[in-house]
Amino acid sequence: MVPGILGRKRGMTTIFSPDGTALPVTVLEAGPCYVTQIRSPEREGYSAVQLGYEETKRLNRPERGHLKNLPPLRYLREFRVAGDGLPEVGTKVDVSIFEPGERVDVISTSKGKGFAGVVKRHHFRGGPKTHGQSDRHRAPGSIGATTTPGRVLKGTRMAGHMGARRVTVKNLRVVRAEADRNLLIVEGAVPGPKTALVMIRKAVPRK
Repeated sequence: MVPGILGRKRGMTTIFSPDGTALPVTVLEAGPCYVTQIRSPEREGYSAVQLGYEETKRLNRPERGHLKNLPPLRYLREFRVAGDGLPEVGTKVDVSIFEPGERVDVISTSKGKGFAGVVKRHHFRGGPKTHGQSDRHRAPGSIGATTTPGRVLKGTRMAGHMGARRVTVKNLRVVRAEADRNLLIVEGAVPGPKTALVMIRKAVPRK
């Protein structure tokens, strides 16, 4: 069984549950995807399924060889699997693998914010506004100790590039799965801008 699917984020909206509760939801256009490769413990050392998504006209020769007898697919991603019952190469996967009420994890790349200071990037409070501090309102303050250790420690929160990184949002509830329209509606927010590529996988049950 394939544990996930690829798709694109289409935006957010609000829908109402049968009891009248307003639910903020994200609309995902997911699939159809094709199984392009099977990873086995005997050969690669682990079990996984590689899925391909979104047809394209621009493939080089190695990519065309890898996707022999399959549509020319633009994106290839792996999903780890456990146990037997792996699908065959060429199997088509759509949103029918999910059911309403099921929990999923969504992986995407967050919006890039460029270079950001510590107030915006790490939610620092900033310096005092009075007592002669005229230019320290959004400064980080001291970033090191004195003689010991005499250096700035790795991982110190400072200004720098913000966003544009892989983010996983866990345990989002599936509100609706429409296989005929390739739409998956999940409750809550999903990282990334509209049209962002997303990986949707079945959530791992909490202990």
